[in-house]
Amino acid sequence: MRRSTSRRDRGSDRPRRSRNPSDRLFRGATLGFALAILGLALLVAWQLFIHSKLSREQFGWSFLWTQTWDPVAGQFGALPFIYGTLVTSVLALVIAVPLGLGTALFLAELAPPRLSQWLAFMVELLAAIPSVIYGLVGIFIVVPWVRVHLEPALSGTLGFLPLFRGAPYGVGFLTAGLILAVMVVPFITSVSREVLLAVPRVQREAALALGATRWEMLRMAVLPYARSGIAGSILLALARALGETMAVTMVIGNKPQIAASLFEPGYTMPAVLANEFTEATDDLYLHALIEIGLVLFVVTVLINGIARLMLMRLAVPAGPVKR
Repeated sequence: MRRSTSRRDRGSDRPRRSRNPSDRLFRGATLGFALAILGLALLVAWQLFIHSKLSREQFGWSFLWTQTWDPVAGQFGALPFIYGTLVTSVLALVIAVPLGLGTALFLAELAPPRLSQWLAFMVELLAAIPSVIYGLVGIFIVVPWVRVHLEPALSGTLGFLPLFRGAPYGVGFLTAGLILAVMVVPFITSVSREVLLAVPRVQREAALALGATRWEMLRMAVLPYARSGIAGSILLALARALGETMAVTMVIGNKPQIAASLFEPGYTMPAVLANEFTEATDDLYLHALIEIGLVLFVVTVLINGIARLMLMRLAVPAGPVKR
């Protein structure tokens, strides 16, 4: 009888605690903080939208596929900057994904625990280095090496492809892609490593019990279970590459053109904002730059949203192991 009374008393305390003014105040404050973050993002988008009014009214959707960028004549088209941003980001992923995923597999599956922790810490330190430092390293080390060694070697062996033709300038899409690859590797490695460590041990044990080798276990049991999280890490790295400014600005050449060769100089959306925002002498010029910022904002938000949805899929139980 005493036990049932104590349980009833404990059950009656729960609604009383939930009606506590301090609890409601704390709940309202934390809800306000969460809504403030969302409101801040919407405010940024709205400000970019209203301050790009002149450009949107004069050029419309053609702003996205027009190649002319002539502030003197008042002609503005964002296609060279969109092209440069996409080329450098995709090139960075082509280089960084195998490197980052291979490093994550080693740290999560093959390395001893103590060594894995130290190497993971060192990899994550790369993400803490300021981008301007990467830019300085790019100017004084990467650009001369690319101009003297890499681009002549690529031109001599793969020169029959349009991607590897042209004079070896050193600055251009290729160098910017290399710098971006180094900058996004920590994101792919860190997130992929955590995703791989989250795979249940029973997945590995079941594959090994069926006679699979270590590689077959990784290929059939671990990687299929973690593929959504790995894809999410790649998309997060892509969003990081799309928004990089200083390092790319210092090594890409800053020339608004569309070129098939990776050796040619180019321009990106963040770079043109950093270089020309203070030079905008009239309203149309300023609104065109702000519209480029709006395009970059929308693309980055979409990519981050897709990445978050893919990471959320990790909560879905994986299917049976297939042989």
